[in-house]
Amino acid sequence: MGQKITIEPVTRIEGHARVTIHLDEEGKVKETYMHVDQFRGFEKFSEGRMFFEMPVITPRICGICPVSHHLASAKACDDLVGAEPPRPATLLRELLHMGQIIQSHSMHFFHLASPDLLLGFDADPAIRNVAGLLEANPELTVKAVKLRKYGQEIIRRLSGRRIHMHWAVPGGVSTPLSEENRDWILGQLDEMISYVQEAIQIAKGWLEENREIVQKFANFSSNYMGMVKDGALELYDGPVRIVDRQGKLLVEFDGRDYLDYVEERVEDWSYLKFPYYKKLGWPDGVYRVAPLGRLNVAERISTPLANEEFKNFKALSEGPVEPSLYYHYARLIEVLYAMERTRELCEDEDILSEDILNTHREISGEGVGVLEAPRGTLWHHYWTDENGVITKVNLIVATGNNNWAMNKAVELVAKAFVDGKNLTEGMLNRVEAAIRCYDPCLSCSTHALGQMPLLVDIFDAQGNHLRRFQRD
Repeated sequence: MGQKITIEPVTRIEGHARVTIHLDEEGKVKETYMHVDQFRGFEKFSEGRMFFEMPVITPRICGICPVSHHLASAKACDDLVGAEPPRPATLLRELLHMGQIIQSHSMHFFHLASPDLLLGFDADPAIRNVAGLLEANPELTVKAVKLRKYGQEIIRRLSGRRIHMHWAVPGGVSTPLSEENRDWILGQLDEMISYVQEAIQIAKGWLEENREIVQKFANFSSNYMGMVKDGALELYDGPVRIVDRQGKLLVEFDGRDYLDYVEERVEDWSYLKFPYYKKLGWPDGVYRVAPLGRLNVAERISTPLANEEFKNFKALSEGPVEPSLYYHYARLIEVLYAMERTRELCEDEDILSEDILNTHREISGEGVGVLEAPRGTLWHHYWTDENGVITKVNLIVATGNNNWAMNKAVELVAKAFVDGKNLTEGMLNRVEAAIRCYDPCLSCSTHALGQMPLLVDIFDAQGNHLRRFQRD
């Protein structure tokens, strides 16, 4: 009879999850599951609220990516009342979104993922964190902090708050960008771009030096999904594209029509649903999103520095780039794009305009907002009565789109690296690192109270407790 290993919670991610690894009599991995146990209630308790409250309510879904929910909600409200924002307001919203991409991606690579890469999967857990990075490379760590701070400061200077902002409203935004704040953003850009380029070289160097591990570590094929604009990478507004496992176009559709293309599957061992491309069905229609997915569906990047790096990314494979560890490289390319796009937006002649609100209000009863959050394609869909009171909400949170992929990744890594007869903490950390490739933000879909210390318990087939790993 076999045994079961439980990793709870998974560390260095946003939110909480656990992993169960099921072993056979020889200590080899039979199957592995990533469980998301907490229940998301935002869809239900939004019912009965006025539609215009949603851009204020939904940022509370997540403290890591409140901008993504804020803007997706505002876009849904635009659609619901037929109020297309003036061009300056759209530019400002996209600039806010670039701040979000910069701060979120920078935080993930340096603070959550890089301890595995720069300090080692088997390093002492006591130092395998940002404090250990600071001791090992203080100069790089300070640059990482500055990068995230820069993204957060863009958000603050636009919306007045770093998190849970009240800035975007149906039909536009509530305040314009000042010349002083525009100049501050531009004044920091060259320095920040140099930090990102340094991080890209670090990531590329590690991936090249560890090519054998990269190819062995959660390398699998899938479909891919992401937003594009004229074939180029797009993060704020454009059609959604899905390509197959060979990189060939399956469909490109208006994100507001997502229910015609995306279905969600429910499994009894997780509260997080499993989206897939409806036409291909389950499991043939599973796909990956977020940086690796977006770069695999894109044909180019519209900014010069990021596009040159994109060409290097595309040269890694004749078809889609599949190993999960390349998510880290793709994520940094997106930060570089966000920096360059920030410059373009700040230099646009309309960016300081005060024409920032369309006051048209004709309640249609339904509105959909979609954009590319750091962790993938995000949908907000609201239904209202004739007075604008919310009657139904559907959210497909970005991380949920990668639910199948994360489960596939932990299964492959567990089978490749976990030996139940000679178990080490580093083996289990590799399983967690497979999830960290996808930078899940489970707090977007789950909420828990209280302390959750790391406990790994091993039981035999009769339920007898054999061994425990613990980290408070």
